[in-house]
Amino acid sequence: MNPFTAEQSPKTPHITLNPSSGVFEMQGKSIPDNSVMFYKPLFEWLESYLLQPAPVTTLNIQLDYFNTSSAKCIADLFKKLEQISIRGKGQVVINWLYKEFDEDMIEAGEDYKTIVKVPFNVTVSNKNNL
Repeated sequence: MNPFTAEQSPKTPHITLNPSSGVFEMQGKSIPDNSVMFYKPLFEWLESYLLQPAPVTTLNIQLDYFNTSSAKCIADLFKKLEQISIRGKGQVVINWLYKEFDEDMIEAGEDYKTIVKVPFNVTVSNKNNL
């Protein structure tokens, strides 16, 4: 299975999904004109990944800002990854990284943490996180 990559733009985050290491990264802004269309290729790729995930899947996500429609897609991403754990196919860890003193992103991370039942860390970002 090939890695998934989406290049960062002023309105969309950089996304890298490496199936062999199980490390996924998302960074930047998520304010596309059509969030469902932007995230569709990612979700299609994830359907294949879910069949044979790495033993440990780690998502490191650091967003500067996201809009309401992206918020739903991000929640859907977390729920998809949670399926790996629910199905007993591996462990999932989500690291929600935020810039120091970014109260909005801290609050968003804490909110997301309550909707999935996998280890979900809300952590201040440093150069070693992503």
